[in-house]
This record gives sequence, structure tokens and C-alpha cells, in this order.
Amino acid sequence: MKLSQLLKSCSVQQVRGNVDLEVTGLHYDSRQIRHGDAFFALRGVVSDGHNFISSAIVNGATVVFSEESTESLGSVTTVLVENSRQAMALAAAEFYGNPTKDMQVVGVTGTNGKTTITYLLEAILSRADLSPAVVGTINYRYGSDLRQAPHTTPESHDLMKQVSDFRESGARSLVMEVSSHALDQCRADGVHFQVGVFTNLTPEHLDYHQDMERYFTSKYHLFKELLPRDNGRAVINIDDAYGQRLAAMLPDALTCGRNREADVYPVSLDVSLQGINGQVATPLGIVEIESPLLGDFNVENLLCAIGAAVALDLSPQIIAAGLAACAGVPGRLELIKNDREAVILVDYAHTGDALRRAIEAMQELAPQRILTIFGCGGDRDRSKRSVMAEVAARGSNIAIATSDNPRSEDPEQILNDVRSGLVKVHEREWSKVEAERAEGEGYVVIPDRSEAIKFAVKILRPGDLLLVAGKGHEDYQVLSSGRIHFDDREELRNALQAGGQQ
Repeated sequence: MKLSQLLKSCSVQQVRGNVDLEVTGLHYDSRQIRHGDAFFALRGVVSDGHNFISSAIVNGATVVFSEESTESLGSVTTVLVENSRQAMALAAAEFYGNPTKDMQVVGVTGTNGKTTITYLLEAILSRADLSPAVVGTINYRYGSDLRQAPHTTPESHDLMKQVSDFRESGARSLVMEVSSHALDQCRADGVHFQVGVFTNLTPEHLDYHQDMERYFTSKYHLFKELLPRDNGRAVINIDDAYGQRLAAMLPDALTCGRNREADVYPVSLDVSLQGINGQVATPLGIVEIESPLLGDFNVENLLCAIGAAVALDLSPQIIAAGLAACAGVPGRLELIKNDREAVILVDYAHTGDALRRAIEAMQELAPQRILTIFGCGGDRDRSKRSVMAEVAARGSNIAIATSDNPRSEDPEQILNDVRSGLVKVHEREWSKVEAERAEGEGYVVIPDRSEAIKFAVKILRPGDLLLVAGKGHEDYQVLSSGRIHFDDREELRNALQAGGQQ
């Protein structure tokens, strides 16, 4: 594609050089550049792409997009832009033929619930014969084409390439998790959204966003800048305080919530260990819910999915069939079968709010005891560690603190931060022997996650509920020495088979 064609979609400040040359590829990693490619110098949290311009040119780049004015680079064409990330997003969309332009596209953003909602919408859109592709936390997929997901929302060039592949394979719709990082970094700016869904906003990623106001502003970008004003529709959960604020800013939004003031609301509901059943009122009529999803918090996810489907003008019958067909989400209150007469669940909850929601949902099932295994990631927001610990301690009979993904941090230091929340609830830490014999409530700290799981299985009694939180679908653990294979579900099954022996 000629550079002049790519530039039509970008906000360009200055061009030096030939605009009629052919661009053979787009890259933001100078190591991937081949002759004839365009290089986008992106400013990152750790490194600055402007420092790699010379490497990109050595590797064959004939065009450089940059936010810094540079002297002539010989035969290389330089394009000065205000925002290299946005320029790449728009150029990538153009380069790959605007693959989302003729697709039904739903973007889902918010702190919690995004993944579950995309699974629900995938099932609904499948029932509507709209052949959905999905881009999200667990993977990027269309049919049997499953790809790893290093990020919830990939860089714009990677996103457009993958969506283009899915569309060529037959995808007619797209459901995307749109993270706050992605919105802040304009990764989705080349996507043609028809519907934007807002789930909720609770403290998360504050190491990046710094405060809740900036976090909220990043989410607002989807609705203010990326939803077309003529036919785009916002779907907002007004059970959330930030959702109420967003709805006030977007008066044409379709609202959902438990209150009858919402456009989509439950008429009747029954939440049990068998799932969620009931009726939901919508502008298109009553939707019957027969969902195997567990936990009261999934009511909000169901309402958001229904709202998005209504915004796409799908019938109540199609929506109901899709909801019933969605058997569950990997690592989201995923049930682990066992012969202990106990309930064992694996969940991705890794924020204070998500953990609170999961534990409250389990309390409603009235088990004999709740045992919660949890940990906090290293090199991430330290402020949430004590919050998660206090939530686990207050909501569980036995809280078992362990490692999550410590990354480059000392696991013991992370656990010391965790202890600051645990001691707000319990005076002292139990030994494993005390925890095994305990009849009351307390906590134990076991740094090795595998040992923590074995211990929890060992002390599990009939009627208990064990929640293993934090990693969910992840099949790895990130240590200072690198990534290793680790899957909570596998660890649980192995511990059950071994009888919980340590």
C-alpha cells in the first residue's frame, strides 16, 4: 500500500520525503523491521521507541512515524505526528482494509466482568448466526482458530492483523475486551464500534493511571471518541457509581441494573448453586434467563450482555438461547469436581472488589466453612494488597495467603504487605497445625502456592467451600527467574488425587 494512502487516515503534522513509496509492513518493534516497512516510534512505560529509530532504519525501514521532529534521514521518509500510537492504530486499520468496518463490533470495558460478558455475547451472537470472533484476556479466537493473549487488548497493529485474519475466515462480528491501558494508548482507535459496554470501575491499575479520575477518563475514551455519534450505542451498568456518572454524561445510553429505573432490569431472579434463573425486562420484551453461571455478581454480567444484545436489535428468544448455551468461563468460578462433598472453585479475582464479590457470592450458598486461597502480584499496585487481604480475612473462615505472580519482587515482601491487611481482622497468624485443627476463624501464610493448595485440600471438610482466587485461567506463574507452568486447576486435581498429602 502506498504511504499516501496510509496518511489519509492519520493526523499528520509534517512529512519529509517520498509519500508515493510502497509500504510493505507496519511495525513498532525495530527488530521485526524488514526492507520497505514503516516503523512507529512508540513511547512506552519502560522504553521509548524513538531510541530505536536508527536500528529500524538499519533493518530496512523506509518510513518512520515519530512524535519528535528529526533531521533528514537520507532516503527514509519521516512522518511527524502528535501521537504515534494513534497514528499506528489508524494506519493499521487502513493497511488491513478496515476489517471491522462491516462487522458488528461490541467493546466491553470496566474493571470486572469483561471476560464473562464477552463469553456470553459470543454465545448470543453465535445463536444469531453472526459468526463472532473474540479478543480478550483468555485468548483471541474465531472458531477453531485460538491464539494466545499476551495482553487483554493487543497493540493496534497486532489487533488489526488478527481481526483481518478472522474476517477472512468468515467472522461477521467481533466482541472485544477493551482495557484501560489499551484505551489510554489508543490501541482500539481504528476499530469501528457499534456498541460500547461499561461494567464497573473499582481500584485497579493505579500504578499506571495514578488515580481513579484518570482511570475513569481512560474508560470514557471508548464512549466519547470511538463510538460513532450517528449509530453507536452505549450500554452502562448503573448499579455501579461510576456507571451512574457515565450514564449522566451519555443521555442516549441504554442502562442496565437491578433497579427498575434501568432500561434492562430483572423482573424475577433465583440465584443458587445450580445457576441463575429468572426474567429480565428489556425495551424489546422479556428475556428468560436459564444460566449455569454461579454467583450473584454474575447477574450484572448477564444484564450487561443482554443490554449489548438489545443494542444490536437481537430478539429476546435469540438472547435467551445464547445465555443458556454459555456453560461457563474458564477460570471464572470454575467448578473442580471432587469426592470430598465440598465445593471447590477457581476464580480470576485479583482485585479487592472482585474478591469481595466472589466471596459474597459464595456466602450466599451457605457452606459450612469458606476457605480462600489468594495472593497478590509483584511489580503491580501495592495499595491493593492490604485491601485484598482484609476482604479475604473478613469473608472467610480460613484465609490462606500465598504467592500469585511475584515477578521481580521478593515474595516474602509481598506477603508482608498482605499481612498488614490480615492483622486488621485477626490478632495473629496461625501455624499450619493451628489452622488444621481450628474451629474458629483466622489466617495462615504459605508462600509456595502449590503447598498452599495441597494444605487447603488436606483440611477440607464435607460441606466446605474452597475458593482459589487470583490466577483463574492462567496456566503459568511468573517468578524472578522467569515463567513456569502452573495451573491452579491442575494443582487442585493433583492434590485431590493424592489425598491432600504434603
